[in-house]
Amino acid sequence: MRIATNTASEAVLAQLTKLSQRQSMLQTQAATGQRIFQPEDDPAAVGRILGLETERRQITQFQSNATRALEVSQSSYAGINEMKKISDRAGELVTLGAGASSPDAFKAYAKEVNQLIEQAVQLGNTKFRNDYLFAGTAVTTQPYDDTNRDANGNLLAVTYAGNTSQGTVQLSEYSSIAPGTTSATNTGMGGFINNLIALRDALNTGSSATVSAAQPALETSENLLVNALSEHGAIELRIEVNKKQQETRAQNIETLVSQDADSDLATTVVRLSQTATAYEAALSSATKILQMSLLDYI
Repeated sequence: MRIATNTASEAVLAQLTKLSQRQSMLQTQAATGQRIFQPEDDPAAVGRILGLETERRQITQFQSNATRALEVSQSSYAGINEMKKISDRAGELVTLGAGASSPDAFKAYAKEVNQLIEQAVQLGNTKFRNDYLFAGTAVTTQPYDDTNRDANGNLLAVTYAGNTSQGTVQLSEYSSIAPGTTSATNTGMGGFINNLIALRDALNTGSSATVSAAQPALETSENLLVNALSEHGAIELRIEVNKKQQETRAQNIETLVSQDADSDLATTVVRLSQTATAYEAALSSATKILQMSLLDYI
């Protein structure tokens, strides 16, 4: 069967165009390391990659949440730990005050406790990223009101002005955590400050028995602080474990995306070489065909 000259020429040109496009695509893959540039390059792989990218964005958000939660927990722990140091010193002053015999000693201990009170109020009203740490979710409200003072500026009592709610942070699709302090801890810290005030006032009476009577309440406050420290240690451990899990998950997704999107350099170079050879052969054939066609018309 005789094939028309125009048909043969168009077929050759179509084949040359196809080989040229394939050669260009393989050159781009070899240069960029990417296998997919348009959805039509591999629709199934593109679908998988889009799903994985959505999951990766979620993981990035969970990692950011975990970092924020860890910062809040660590800051809370540091504040409670400093409060515990004040409690330790208050316990020592109770012992010293209970054994004191001179009015000057009582007054000196009372002055030190007064400084501890101011320090405790300052710690209780600590801010982190401009939010009050121990106010529950009322982060813009100063949690411990220190305006109730006598004519000499001595604090007479504090009241807790925060709320009883506790903020939570999402760590994964199925879990969340409350990195801040509990309502019991927040109100208990206010009680601790008031117990310090009671100790100061007891020392000012100059009565060892009155000073000793202040001890049980301080011990109760110390137990609360110790429990809060233990709780935050567990919270930080859980957040750290979650961060590692999310990190491993992100690495696995990166591998899966790479398997679908990245080109194998060795295979790509071999295919590029094969395509270039085919293109040269097609070009040579096309030249001969076009020459023969021209002779037919002479």
